[in-house]
Amino acid sequence: MLRFGVLGAGRIGKVHARTIAASGKAKVAYLADAIPKAAADLAAEVGAKVASVEDIIKAKDVDAILIATPTPFHADQIEAGSNAGKPVLCEKPVSLSVERIEQCLKIVEKNKTTLMIGFNRRFDPSFAALQKRLRDGAVGSVEMATIISRDPGPPPMDYVKLSGGLFRDMMIHDLDLARFLVGEEFTVVNALGASLVDKAIGAAGDVDTAAVHMQTASGKICVITNSRRATYGYDQRIEVHGSKGMLRAGNIHNTTVEVATADGFHGDPILHFFTERYGQAYASEVLTFIDAVTTGKSVAPSGHDGLQAQKLADAATQSWATGSPVKVV
Repeated sequence: MLRFGVLGAGRIGKVHARTIAASGKAKVAYLADAIPKAAADLAAEVGAKVASVEDIIKAKDVDAILIATPTPFHADQIEAGSNAGKPVLCEKPVSLSVERIEQCLKIVEKNKTTLMIGFNRRFDPSFAALQKRLRDGAVGSVEMATIISRDPGPPPMDYVKLSGGLFRDMMIHDLDLARFLVGEEFTVVNALGASLVDKAIGAAGDVDTAAVHMQTASGKICVITNSRRATYGYDQRIEVHGSKGMLRAGNIHNTTVEVATADGFHGDPILHFFTERYGQAYASEVLTFIDAVTTGKSVAPSGHDGLQAQKLADAATQSWATGSPVKVV
């Protein structure tokens, strides 16, 4: 049974620790968090011990590291885990700096470390099924992808100020998903953004409403739209158009029940929060990592995927700031 050291007992740390504990294939051996009570409460729930980050990474009875700490700690903790000879699953992003990611990946490559980056949307059952059908040629050659992602409401301002901006924090998931769907690297990015939801976000130098157009060298196009406000729930949709047709995946509702009256057809609301909407995806992500570590399979999304998504996020941020398209190397 694979023994995990989980770094971070916040919202995502809880989701991952509970998945590990319920998997039957692994267990949480140790937990660390900057808030002692958070670590103690989650450790009691999943049957783990509380220890420091440093002690967990060095522990001989820890086989793998799961990193769910704040972004500024990710790269250092990946390197520490890699140097300790342990496979690592890290929440996105590796770093807000492309240069820092490149430094980190050099150590990972040198140590031949298994590193998986937590772009959970690849593991959503509908999105994964759609991508498989694309690769199987269900709609011919991909020509255009459209990705819509809208949060129910903006995050706290304290979070916004440290997030790196919407393109690096929120849209980076969609940028990775775009690469996953289209199957080619994007070479040019053109971004628009505005502060329409909360003027305080604009005052902090960020946007809450954005659109990005991207194109590959072969001409394939992806359009991504993001908003920090959707009054009807957590809006997550994708559509891919190809030479022979179109594939799409829609929102998930609380139930599939509909009522029809003289006023028309009415259904239940869509799921409201990301931990609900992507619950299966988060679980599948962790289980895939466990399987890869125990069988020696390669992992995806990899550190390289994390690097490429960050390059696109940086290009989008630059394009929005300058008002000009940005080429991606």
